[in-house]
Formats: sequence, C-alpha cells, structure tokens
Amino acid sequence: MKTNLIPTPLEGLAVVEIDYFEDERGFFIETWNERDFREAGLDVRFLQENHSRSAQNVLRGLHYQDMNAPIGKLVRCTTGSIFDVAVDLRASSPTYGQSHSVELSAENKKQIWVPVGFAHGFLTLSEFAEVQYKQTEFYAPEFEGGISWDDPEIGIKWPISDPVLSSRDTTHPSFSEYRKHPAFR
Repeated sequence: MKTNLIPTPLEGLAVVEIDYFEDERGFFIETWNERDFREAGLDVRFLQENHSRSAQNVLRGLHYQDMNAPIGKLVRCTTGSIFDVAVDLRASSPTYGQSHSVELSAENKKQIWVPVGFAHGFLTLSEFAEVQYKQTEFYAPEFEGGISWDDPEIGIKWPISDPVLSSRDTTHPSFSEYRKHPAFR
C-alpha cells in the first residue's frame, strides 16, 4: 500500500495518507510499515504506543517532552474525529511559534507525523474519540512540558472556546514564558 507524506508549512511536520483497501465487508489499512514509511521519507523507530479515549469537547495539550527525552509522534484517530494541532517550538526554526491543524478521523484515516521540537494537542469533535499514537521515545513525565492551549500569540483557531481540560492543562505557561527558556533550539 502506498504511503504519502504530505508536507505542511511547518518543516518536518507532515500529514500522512495511506492507500487502503475497502469493500462491502469493511476496510484494511497498514497504519505503520517501516519500509513504506522509510521510502516515503520518514525513517524512525517507535518505542511506545498509546491509546486514549476522550469525550466530546475534551482538549488534551499542548504537550511536549524536552531534549532530555525528545519524542516524535505518529498520531491517528481510530474512532470519531479530532481537531489535531502541532506548534513549532524550535527556537531556530523560521516557523517558530506557528501552528498547524488538521482533522483526523476514523473516516478519513489520515495520520500526522509530529517530529521532535513540537508541542502537540487535540480537541475531540465527535461524541467521543479514540486516539492512538506511536512514540519514538518512552514517556518521561519529569521531562514533560506544555504551552497554554489558548495562547493569543500562537493564535490557534480552535473550533470551540470553552473545552474540557485537565487541571494540568489549565496551568501551562504562555508562549512568551516558554521563549525565556526554550526546550528546543
């Protein structure tokens, strides 16, 4: 099956579209094939896979792990739909502080590759959503950081203004605070 990495305006961040087989019985898709992804331009090794379920209007993020345990993520939505967002936190990048969003859903079967140096988050658009993502590094909470989901300087155009947040996600610093001590150069 053909794997396509579709570049976004943020260097390294890519939407992933994979050909799949579908008939009256259902569908079949290879969501990860190391050889096909490498041929498409993504040569990574994954160490951990996570699966979350969220109710409608739940926003998770914007999270990252710093350079002590940097993580790249391959994210997909397997049930429902999400508004997925990545923010470039690489201080030397020409798109530093810019975001890119894409709808991921069970229906469109798109994935997004979020490389090291980005914060990531998503908002559940459907009644509930299940999200699965592979990581290039193990989860290390002592190296985790975050950026405020509604920071006006980043200016993400979320589909709702009053999401359901964890207590942790209500306390992330602003982008201007992050800039004082960036986690990624």
